[in-house]
Amino acid sequence: MTIRNLSNSPKVPFDLEGYILHSEKQIELVHLTLKPNETLAEHKNPFDVIFFIAEGSGILSIEGEGFVLSKNDVTKVTSDKNRGWQNNTDQDLRLLVLKLL
Repeated sequence: MTIRNLSNSPKVPFDLEGYILHSEKQIELVHLTLKPNETLAEHKNPFDVIFFIAEGSGILSIEGEGFVLSKNDVTKVTSDKNRGWQNNTDQDLRLLVLKLL
């Protein structure tokens, strides 16, 4: 059994505070933090993603349309959609990102 946390997990390969908590053939679990006023530009991935808001709130942009999500909200974005995030608050936005590879 392996126990992972933010201090012993590899960092994501882009310029945000994110850690890969689990990765295997079909899924990857990432903990992502967006600081106040931080954004993740809209982008498309070749896999579906499920977002769980663990703390805070922010705007999820899908194909240019913004949706406000808050703590304990969950949503799925399919691989054919551009998606991005904006933390427009004065508190950290913490997401669990489940990539369905």
